[in-house]
Amino acid sequence: MNNISKIQSIAKWLSQKNIDIAFINNFNTIKYLTGFNSDPIERVLALIIFKDKEPFIFCPSLEVEAIKENNWPYEIYSYMDDEDPYKLIANTIYKNISNPQKIAIEAKNLTVFKLKKLTNLFPNTNFSTYIDDYIDQLRVIKSEQEIELLLKAGKDADFAFQTAFNKIHEGVTEQQISTEIDYSLKKKGIMHTSFDPLIQFGKHAAEPHGETSDIKATKNELILIDLGTVYNNYISDATRTVALGKITDRQKDIYNICLEANLEAINAIKPGISAKELDGIARNIITKYGYGDYFIHRLGHGIGQSEHEYPDISQSSNIILKKGMCFSIEPGIYIPNELGVRIEDCVYVTKNGCKTFTNTTKKLLQL
Repeated sequence: MNNISKIQSIAKWLSQKNIDIAFINNFNTIKYLTGFNSDPIERVLALIIFKDKEPFIFCPSLEVEAIKENNWPYEIYSYMDDEDPYKLIANTIYKNISNPQKIAIEAKNLTVFKLKKLTNLFPNTNFSTYIDDYIDQLRVIKSEQEIELLLKAGKDADFAFQTAFNKIHEGVTEQQISTEIDYSLKKKGIMHTSFDPLIQFGKHAAEPHGETSDIKATKNELILIDLGTVYNNYISDATRTVALGKITDRQKDIYNICLEANLEAINAIKPGISAKELDGIARNIITKYGYGDYFIHRLGHGIGQSEHEYPDISQSSNIILKKGMCFSIEPGIYIPNELGVRIEDCVYVTKNGCKTFTNTTKKLLQL
């Protein structure tokens, strides 16, 4: 699915700003605008958008046919590995505009090395305009079609959770559960996860960005499962915490506090509330029970074709929520050397509230 209308919006923005060209090199932005999905790694992939001419894609020669298969309607220029891609890009741009005065760039993605290459080839061009914020605004409100794709990704995530729940038992390792999730998804025809499933047993879950390991499950502990899937380039992202065996009243209390924060925040979502207010609702609940110091990250992040995108749902974000915005709600409590609890849903804002993309139960499961 390409977004030609969004490319046209960028061209209009360039014209309004009196900027000749937008140099797009973030492969996630290129995926969003063209439907072509490929991380070029060390190679060069770029989308060149003019204010008053047709855009073109510049890519490694090995990607040309794949771009054509995505029904890209404009020119494709390519290079071999033994050629200088930046010189070829510059030559192609100069054929369209003999003396470009301004080129807008994605400042959050363009490296110093790449920018230096461009400034050497365009010595009379100003590169001080950044297009990142405008692209965020283009992506932040999801269409009905995009929401349908996100709902399908959410349904696949629900399936993955059931696989995980069914495979958890004493003695199994985190890595084995992660592998079972991947295997069950692929057997069902779901070929990609949005990130490697994060499985954390007991005190390991106190590390929010830890990695799945060879730790074995033991009775009477909490288990954190964070996973996501991909459906037609749109992703899901959700977390559940479950119990293996009989857990303590303290563990149950911490779980219920986190659940209350999750539910109250979701219940408060509607157009007009700020991201900062929303974060405060969840954070104040956790703080009220004495665990505020253990909620060590923002409440949520945007979701779409990337698992982390605009908007930011945090204490410092003054963004006003609007219908069609999609983001996570994921309060967590992490007590070092003891436990970690996180309950995460991604939602989309509706006319009067919100709906979740995943529907796996949040009742504390005791496996």
